[in-house]
Amino acid sequence: MPDSSPRSAILLIFCPDRSGLVAAVTDFIARSNGNILHLDQHVDAQENVFFMRVEWDLARFSIAPEHIGTQFGLVADRFQMTWQLHFSSHVPRMAIFVSKESHCLYDILYRYQAGEWQVEIPLIISNHPDLGSVAEKFGIPYRVFPITAETKAAQEQQQIELLKETSVDLIVLARYMQILSEHFVSQYPNRIINIHHSFLPAFAGAKPYHRAHGRGVKIIGASSHYVTAELDAGPIIEQDVVRVNHRDSVDDLIRKGKDVEKLVLSRAVRYHLQRQVLVYNNKTVIFG
Repeated sequence: MPDSSPRSAILLIFCPDRSGLVAAVTDFIARSNGNILHLDQHVDAQENVFFMRVEWDLARFSIAPEHIGTQFGLVADRFQMTWQLHFSSHVPRMAIFVSKESHCLYDILYRYQAGEWQVEIPLIISNHPDLGSVAEKFGIPYRVFPITAETKAAQEQQQIELLKETSVDLIVLARYMQILSEHFVSQYPNRIINIHHSFLPAFAGAKPYHRAHGRGVKIIGASSHYVTAELDAGPIIEQDVVRVNHRDSVDDLIRKGKDVEKLVLSRAVRYHLQRQVLVYNNKTVIFG
């Protein structure tokens, strides 16, 4: 859903730290009549790596959008920059993957319907038919791909083809209870966002809330991360916790856990859609 914000360009940059980096980037923008709207930077002193996010208004910018990348590339090459260029006018297309649990799906769709995010949702994919009625309420196509050990590879290939046909930029696993293959993940590097409870690895496997309750935990939480070939080991985007105590039943833990899962996943999706995330060495820098 597009908003009325001024059309702008966003650069995400990382490179070896050295003097003159901020000056080089801001000079590139200023010389072409760009007005900087936001600028945030960070230096990892241990790794000697410089990180930056800069956004500027394109209303009077003298370089045409289709030539900005080529022109900035001349600056980037001087400083060994790895960089991404985004435009606020581009509305990302996001697919949602679900299984049977609906809490994260409802939260995403309500935020989408309320116009909180500048995004299009062309389809919802599931390995079960259970949440088809939810998709219908929001007028979004719902496709079911039953998954077994024997059919997994073929079904994933069909899913990939469908995602490409619908020009999907981002995939959100809203409690999708299937492990994606390495081949699938390789099609969307740092563009698949997952959510899970933060009991991993201490409470991995089935019924983590039951096992946590049995250990008398004092906090529960959730983590949202980009999906990589290594299970639940991708770059973490967002985390949060909520306190629990001896009065809480298993049902209370599940209810509180679902609440924090929804919140953490929505934050992670928002950061990605706002182009606030830079991935480096399996970690993320989240710009404010």
